[in-house]
Amino acid sequence: MESVSIIMPAYNVEDYIEESIRSVIEQTYSNWELIIIDDRSTDQTISKVEPFLADNRIKLLVNECNLGGAGTRNRGIDMASGRFIAFLDSDDLWSPEKLEQQVDFMLSNGYQFCFTGYSNISETGKYLNEVECPKKVSFSELLKSNYIGCLTVMYDTATLGKQSMPLYRKRQDYALWLKLLKLTGHAYGLQSSLAQYRIRGGSLSKSKVDAIKFYWQILRDVGKCSVAKSSYNLLCYLSIVCVKKFSPSIYNNYFLK
Repeated sequence: MESVSIIMPAYNVEDYIEESIRSVIEQTYSNWELIIIDDRSTDQTISKVEPFLADNRIKLLVNECNLGGAGTRNRGIDMASGRFIAFLDSDDLWSPEKLEQQVDFMLSNGYQFCFTGYSNISETGKYLNEVECPKKVSFSELLKSNYIGCLTVMYDTATLGKQSMPLYRKRQDYALWLKLLKLTGHAYGLQSSLAQYRIRGGSLSKSKVDAIKFYWQILRDVGKCSVAKSSYNLLCYLSIVCVKKFSPSIYNNYFLK
């Protein structure tokens, strides 16, 4: 049974992290390690984690200073010992069969990089909607839209090595997917909903503007796109976001084929 290292960054998530950890413990696949990296939380996050450390598969790192999402995840990646690396944020959840199905999907098909569908849930855990995934996605396709949910990703270090997240304040996961696609050609989508992404309050217009700014920067830096090609891909991205929001059926039937 191949081993999986699960990278879980944590920052002020005392209300959610216990449920996230339990969703890992309840996996039908048992050969995993969970690496929790606390990014200098100021609430009771660490005290919520400590009782779980009796399970020797669960490890806790505490950053000496606040590193942000990319630096925090990269500490976990550096420490990982598993063949496969997966990501789960400390307010999101996995379905019990997530690891089992995904490891089998990768090994059976010889895939190096894969992802799955997932559902959105509210801050209180209420089901909102499904987010389907394409059967596969290429580098050029991902430049136009990020179809890959971070909480669903798994990649194979046996063939790709440990690949860290570029140090962007936002969209660092998207930057990593582009890096991986340069190595693999395609990422493959397992056509099952195996995770739950928690949508929390506090989203501001400025955050959306920042997200677009970092999307542009990654297109230029990681995608190596010209200004013209970056503009085209950014326009595609904004258009796809609008279709996904206002006409999910068109999004699923056209963009995910």
